[in-house]
Amino acid sequence: MSLIVQKFGGTSVGSAERIKIVAERVCATRREGHDVVVVVSAMGDTTDELVSLARQVSRRPPPREMDMLLTAGERISMALLAMAIEEQGLDAASFTGSQAGIITDTDHGRAKIVDVKADRIREAIAAGKIAIVAGFQGVSTALDVTTLGRGGSDTTAVAMAAALKAYACEIYTDVDGVYTADPRIVPNARLLHVVSYEEMLEMAATGARVLTLRSVEFARNHNVPLLVRSSFSYASGTWIKEEDERMEQAIISGVTHDTSEGKITIQHVPDVPGIAAKVFRTLAQEGLNVDMIVQNVSSAGLTDISFTISRDDGERAVEIITRLIPEVKAEGVTYDDGIAKLSLIGAGMKTHPGVAADMFSALADAGVNIEMISTSSIRISCVIREADVTTAVRVVHDTFGLSEESVIRETHPR
Repeated sequence: MSLIVQKFGGTSVGSAERIKIVAERVCATRREGHDVVVVVSAMGDTTDELVSLARQVSRRPPPREMDMLLTAGERISMALLAMAIEEQGLDAASFTGSQAGIITDTDHGRAKIVDVKADRIREAIAAGKIAIVAGFQGVSTALDVTTLGRGGSDTTAVAMAAALKAYACEIYTDVDGVYTADPRIVPNARLLHVVSYEEMLEMAATGARVLTLRSVEFARNHNVPLLVRSSFSYASGTWIKEEDERMEQAIISGVTHDTSEGKITIQHVPDVPGIAAKVFRTLAQEGLNVDMIVQNVSSAGLTDISFTISRDDGERAVEIITRLIPEVKAEGVTYDDGIAKLSLIGAGMKTHPGVAADMFSALADAGVNIEMISTSSIRISCVIREADVTTAVRVVHDTFGLSEESVIRETHPR
């Protein structure tokens, strides 16, 4: 008998009727002979509603109390699902993050998992029960309730699967799996049957919303096979697993885009050692994550440094850089929130030359200007104008024939 961890997001458990459907799916897996641990998110918009309530009573809610408040959403979901499973005739028991043994650091709102002591979950499984775990939450080493930040339920599920040595971690969402592009932009985008951890990491980091970067990193580090499936159909979904030689038959796996970043340019900085270190160390100390960085060729001893950053952090970053200008002797700073990031991803790039040339030619033919470029061994990313992103995604997707490609990839056995 194998153990399967199943995670259901907020849309999947968004109403009493949907919770009943999830219960049926979980029970079907149990009746197939598998042990099952389920991780659930809060119902629908519950978390947003709780945040709104907090803002109504406090201009700056204390982080500790926000975590205490927000974890209520998942506790509602887990208890209702346990009741629905019992109604189906099977035994279930629900557990908060702390009861499930999710131990985190003390960083409220974005805590990181440091250990999973899943003894109570193992006891429930041994007793023949389906264990329901509240996602997105844990208990800190200081014994305070914590939340894991955006996509925390995915991370909970993968961490639980790793601790329990599960056969697989199934992530149920509102799409059928991982596509070659966003189907809302490219209607003929193709569902991928299997993607390597490295490819999925790049996709998650460059705009794909199916899985969070943290959860994929955790899965790769602990070699947990992931299966992304729809809660609303029985489509086969997409496996995310370790790369093998058969995966490289497909040169390109997908095109992603991200419109959540802005571009900051520090103008006419002295081209001397230590300036870039000063700028980016200061941003890091303020807890700001920088994405793409480009430094122009020096002219008359001066250069421009451009970088992208989340729009949520854009104004704050500009304020920090503005304070730094006298110290680094720059002439000024500009902020542009009308950009988008377009990325082409595929493990086969490592052994196939000419991919970048084909991508840039396609964009040029479509009249799309490239403002910044960043690459890895399996990714090419470009900053373009946000207004061009739909055209750019479609053109690049068509250039590499991603809708028609029919390479047979290995699927993970069930």
